[in-house]
Amino acid sequence: MSTLDTPPPAVATGKPAGRTAPRRPGKRRGEMSRGGALGSHGVLTVASLVALFPVAWLVFLSLGPDKDDYLRPGGIWGKMTLDNYTFVLQNTNFFDWLKSSLIVSLGTTVIGVLVAATTGYAVSRMRFPGYKKFMWALLVTQMFPVAVLMVPMYQILSDLQLIDTYFGLILVYCSTAVPYCAWLMKGYFDTIPFEIDEAGRVDGLSPFGTFLRLILPLAKPGLAVAAFYSFITAFGEVAFATTFMLDDERYTLAVGLQSFVSEHDSQRHLMAATAVLIAIPVSAFFYLVQKNLVAGLTAGGTKG
Repeated sequence: MSTLDTPPPAVATGKPAGRTAPRRPGKRRGEMSRGGALGSHGVLTVASLVALFPVAWLVFLSLGPDKDDYLRPGGIWGKMTLDNYTFVLQNTNFFDWLKSSLIVSLGTTVIGVLVAATTGYAVSRMRFPGYKKFMWALLVTQMFPVAVLMVPMYQILSDLQLIDTYFGLILVYCSTAVPYCAWLMKGYFDTIPFEIDEAGRVDGLSPFGTFLRLILPLAKPGLAVAAFYSFITAFGEVAFATTFMLDDERYTLAVGLQSFVSEHDSQRHLMAATAVLIAIPVSAFFYLVQKNLVAGLTAGGTKG
């Protein structure tokens, strides 16, 4: 055999035969660069500071012992005290206002969420005549301003002898909270598969049993959002509470703060302490439902 017929010798590469060099892992799709991550965290940090600054400033002013400390806030550091909170708790009807607010707010939350959940479920699952017009009618009720509703509601509550009663104020607040919460719950129930209802009927459950035992446990995020909205609406409302509650001991915290401001117009340190105390129940309620708020706010928009 001639040398032309012999194959050339293999060049040693130092790598096992049949293997290729591993590729450098490329950047995954959607993976954020270091600069983008720093930028987004910086924006979130600034937004958080902007949101927290008014609250921190209010708490800071509430610790000043003099009514003019808001003009010289730097002097508060050396004389911080809790005397403002002690004065508010001992010299006002704060605990009566708190009791009234909790009764009205929790009553509105329970009744409003119950009515809104049953309404939203009925419209989501049942096709009765006029169900679409019914939902639009609920939406139209939100268009009327408080000034227009005040006189007819006062007349109705007067005829029912519900003026200056907790139940009357709860009904008024439910008329505001239920329409929005019904739309919210209807959108959330639309995201729950209809096969779950059919499985409940196969197991012998009634429509209400299916709703109570199968659907409601799956709708906890939506219920949390509806409950939070109902609670906040009732807790911070002033116009209806001022008109329909006549006894000072039955004032809610919002109305009590309004009367407190009129009595202590120039004593901003006491007003700040009262505002901080009023914010505590709302913050506690938000902490209880915050785990389900994000899921409940986003789930209802995934399906028409």
